[in-house]
Amino acid sequence: MYRSLMSVSRPALLHLLDRRSQKGKEDPSRLSERKGTAGRKRPAGKLAWVHAASVGEAQSALILIEALLKKNEALNILVTTGTVTSAKMMAKNLPERAFHQFYPLDHPDWVDSFLSHWHPDAVFWMESELWPNMLLAIKERNIPAALINARLSERSYKTWRIFGRAAKNILETFSIILTQNEKEAQRFRSLKAPHVLTTDNLKYNARALGFDEKSLTDLSSMTARRPLWLYASTHDGEEALACGIHQILKATMPDLLTVIVPRHPDRRENIVKTCESYNLNTRLRGANHDLPQREDDIYIADTLGELGLFYRLSPVACIGRCFSNDGGGGHNPVEAMQLNCAVLFGPNVQNLQEIYDEIDAVHAAIKVNTEEQFTETLRDLLNNPKALQDVQTNAVNFAHEKAKVLVRVLDALEPILVQSGIVKEGDRECA
Repeated sequence: MYRSLMSVSRPALLHLLDRRSQKGKEDPSRLSERKGTAGRKRPAGKLAWVHAASVGEAQSALILIEALLKKNEALNILVTTGTVTSAKMMAKNLPERAFHQFYPLDHPDWVDSFLSHWHPDAVFWMESELWPNMLLAIKERNIPAALINARLSERSYKTWRIFGRAAKNILETFSIILTQNEKEAQRFRSLKAPHVLTTDNLKYNARALGFDEKSLTDLSSMTARRPLWLYASTHDGEEALACGIHQILKATMPDLLTVIVPRHPDRRENIVKTCESYNLNTRLRGANHDLPQREDDIYIADTLGELGLFYRLSPVACIGRCFSNDGGGGHNPVEAMQLNCAVLFGPNVQNLQEIYDEIDAVHAAIKVNTEEQFTETLRDLLNNPKALQDVQTNAVNFAHEKAKVLVRVLDALEPILVQSGIVKEGDRECA
């Protein structure tokens, strides 16, 4: 039924692309890629295809891409994503011999055009975006494929179970499915997926977030000898919480600087109004990268791609969307832990509950359930170098352990790499 509907969906899909383009959600100059027409020639030789739907998956894919390129010095890698933001991120971060194209919408003709042009020797699909027409076309062409970092929410699992035979048919595209945890593995096995292993979450092995050295030098100079903390990836409600905490702590730490990096910088005006309502001196970083001044209480880093910079600047970071007005859900804490931050997190991290439970069990971060507990914990860390160092050390050690997932993933992918001719049998060279 899906394939039949998609075969007559061209007018609707073209209208969708047009509307998305008008809203800035598509690159008008590259819309042909979304219709299966390649934006460049296929390079000669072996070509691996890595698909990562959006920014999160793309960040996870980068370390795998680099490892695959090291295994074969003649290999090229096609990387597809579906969002403008992820395309910009890839353009900035992809290594030599890897290049980006937009993923085509799932119309049968566009899928056929895409595969006929690129002829990938192997396919590595990240996480959970399963497009039936593309996957069945990969299966029909007998292209070796793996689903990596696989996840399947309870809601999606129940939906797939309704279409059990179709789910089995689609999942048989993959020679192997590598899941983030055993719960996900059991869901895939119950859908009759043929070969499922648990390797942990590759995104926690992602390379450390980048930064600009001059910016770090400038910020460090301007904030030297000031107590400083970071609220990273904030959502609505969390900026007010940061301001309330700052007001309390300022009574005993008059030089305190609170740095806020909002998840969505386009909220900057509302965030400024919130901070000013607490009678706090507030400064936006802005496009000119203005630096915090001595009289500033709140510094809002309303820029994209600089979270690695502020994790390096700040000894303590609370990871956002754990106290937000939308009910929370959490964001990735390991990015901060890799960079020697003592991490705080609130009660609402249900979307990443498993990783936060692991962190909590080994005391690699501190859970704060209330504003009062948040305030007192932050006060203690900023005034107690030994306590701060202990949390930072545990955090770095935890992140180091998570880095071992790449080895497990590469070991599991070895049969596909050999089958596709990307590596020779017995070649164990890896990242």
